[in-house]
Order: sequence, then structure tokens, then C-alpha cells
Amino acid sequence: MSAEQITQPTGSRMWGALTLYALTVATFFGASSAPTPLYRLYQEAWGFSPAMLTLVFASYAFSLLAALLTTGSLSDHIGRRPVIVGSIVLEMAAMLVFVESRNVSMLIGARLVQGFATGAATSALGAAILDESRASGPLINALASLLGMGCGALGASMLVAYAPLPRELIFIVLGAILLLEAGFTVALPETVSRVPGAIAALVPRVTIPRAARGAMLRVAPVNIAVWALGGFYLSLGPSLARAVTGAGDATIGGWVVFALTTGGFAAILALRKVSTVHVLRYGATALAVGLLITLAGVHVQNATVFFAGTAVAGTGFGAAFQGALRSVMPLAQAHERAGLMAAFYILSYLAFSIPAILAGTLAHIVGLRTTTDAYGAVLVALSLTTLLASGTSRNVGLTEEGK
Repeated sequence: MSAEQITQPTGSRMWGALTLYALTVATFFGASSAPTPLYRLYQEAWGFSPAMLTLVFASYAFSLLAALLTTGSLSDHIGRRPVIVGSIVLEMAAMLVFVESRNVSMLIGARLVQGFATGAATSALGAAILDESRASGPLINALASLLGMGCGALGASMLVAYAPLPRELIFIVLGAILLLEAGFTVALPETVSRVPGAIAALVPRVTIPRAARGAMLRVAPVNIAVWALGGFYLSLGPSLARAVTGAGDATIGGWVVFALTTGGFAAILALRKVSTVHVLRYGATALAVGLLITLAGVHVQNATVFFAGTAVAGTGFGAAFQGALRSVMPLAQAHERAGLMAAFYILSYLAFSIPAILAGTLAHIVGLRTTTDAYGAVLVALSLTTLLASGTSRNVGLTEEGK
């Protein structure tokens, strides 16, 4: 029996499944950004150094990459539901460790468990969404990721500022949401049949279908820029925002991430019917322009310019992310989707983690402003590379469906 879809989603059942999977993606990404506004509280409570904060950030990213390398294509073999439900259970365990964390070692442990759960879930959920709707799948994946990331950071910062249990409540709420999502996922029908090779699939590998390799290579520069920008904002963004605004407001870290992701969300909605090549061109342009405005805001110490630049860069973030997904994912067959999704996110999270870790180290040597200038300049150059490469639609390697 082939790994093609074993259910034919139609009507309300399809949209119910898509809604659940999208909300689950949003919850995972929200949980991933929720610790960002809390880092200052952890440092104040436990007295660890900025270098240790970088290690906390790195532990999540590299654990996630390990999961993508080992479990990325597992759902192509054993089905989407077992991987999704198992990942949710593991994520709930991470939320419990966050709640019980009393030192930096427990915090690192929570991030390690969370990273692996998120990595395992990401490819399975993304593939499940594409199983339900190949046409709308890339759009829904992009929207859910950005919505979750922004709401997680802002929601956590609001609870820190205005609710009791500032270090615990956000994780209690997320754990309850995950429990509900696990229950509903169990009730959904499977979308792919089982095929042999599950054990072999756990051997670390990167699987990119031949049909998608050219497109993957051509969108790589802007995809790297997008995720490197996200990594910077989720690690050093709150510190940079406080330096620019001079504010000690506990919500500032959440607002700066929310500004970035809201811009991305708006761009994805606005450009959803625009051809993929034009979405990529807009994304690369807006990312470069927004970064330049943001850097200007940093240098003149103007919060309005800084947040405006972040929002413009955010529209580029969303458009380029959507364009990259639309260029690559429709090129995979059903039994290749989870593996390709994993490969896409391996590249993305390498870009998310390594540059941000280097930036965190460099900031302690040359200062945050100089580091921000250098980081921004590299991302502008990557964006312009994609802009130049997308001069014609054939250079982007699009299918007719992707256009």
C-alpha cells in the first residue's frame, strides 16, 4: 500500500483538521518564544551570566535540530498522528519542567526537552497540513508559525507584568492548551498509510526530493536571512529594545517580537494571492529596507523609528518565509513531505541559532550596537542576493502551482 493519502479530506472535516493542526503549530511556536521575556527574570533570580543565557538559547535550537535530523521523516512511515501526539506529550513535559525550574540547569533541561518536542512536531504538523490542503498548506504553515511566535512572546510578557506567578503561569496555560490539542488530534483520521523503514528513518539524514533541490538552493539566502533575524529578535531583541527605548517595562521584550511577527502575519495575508516570485521579491526588498530603518532607529535612539523598521522588516520576514515555502513544498509527493519539511526547517533553524549565538558572543566583546550593525549588514546582503536571483520566475524554480 502506498504512502499516498488514505483519506480524502473534504468540507468541514478538512477545515476542522486544518484549524486544529494550525493551532497546534501556533502553540508550539508560542511556547518557543514564551521564555524570551522571562530571561531577565531568570537572570535576576539565579544570577547567571549573559554567556549562560546564550547557552540556554543554544540548547533549544540544537535539540530541535537533533529532532529534525532523527525524526524528521518518521511520520512518513508511521503516520502523522502518533508523531504529533507524542510530540505534544513531550512538550507538556517541558512545560512542567519550566514550571518547576529553580536554577539554570533546570531551565536548560526544559529547553532541551522543548527543542526536541518542537523539532519532532514541526515536520509532522507541516506535512499533515499539506496532506489536508496542498494548495493552502504553505500559507497556513507560515501564518500559524508567525502568529504563535508573536502571541507567545507578548502573552508571556503581559503575564509577567500583570499576573501572579510571573515565571510559571504562561507555561501552565500552554500546558492546558496542549492537553486539549492532544485529545482532539487523537480523534482525527490518519492522512497517510504506514510504510516500512521507520527504524531506518531515525538515522540522522537530510532528505530533499530531487524535484525540490533547485528551488531549495535558490531560496536559501533569503530563508537564512529570515530565520537569522528571528533568532536575533528572540535572543537579543529585548535587550536591544531596552537600550533604544531606555524603558524598564517588562513588556518591551514581548512587544518587539510582536511587532516583527505581526508585520509578517499581515504581509502573508495581503500577499497570499500574489505570484510566488513577486512575494519573494517583496520579501527580500522589505527585509532589507526594514533592517536599514531599524538600524537608523538604533543609532538615533528613537523608539518610533526602531519599531517602525522592525514592523517593515517583519513584512519582509513573513513574505519571504511564505515565498520560500511556496517555492519548495508543493514539489514534494505525499510520502516525501515530512522529510522535505524537516530539511527546510533544518536549514531554517541552523540560520536561527548559529548567527544569534555568534551575535550574543560578539556583543560582549564589541558591544550590542556594533554587533547589531554587522548582523544587519549581513542580512541585507543575503536579502539582496535573493532579490537579484529572482529577476525571472525561472530563476526561482517555481512550479505552475507555486506561481
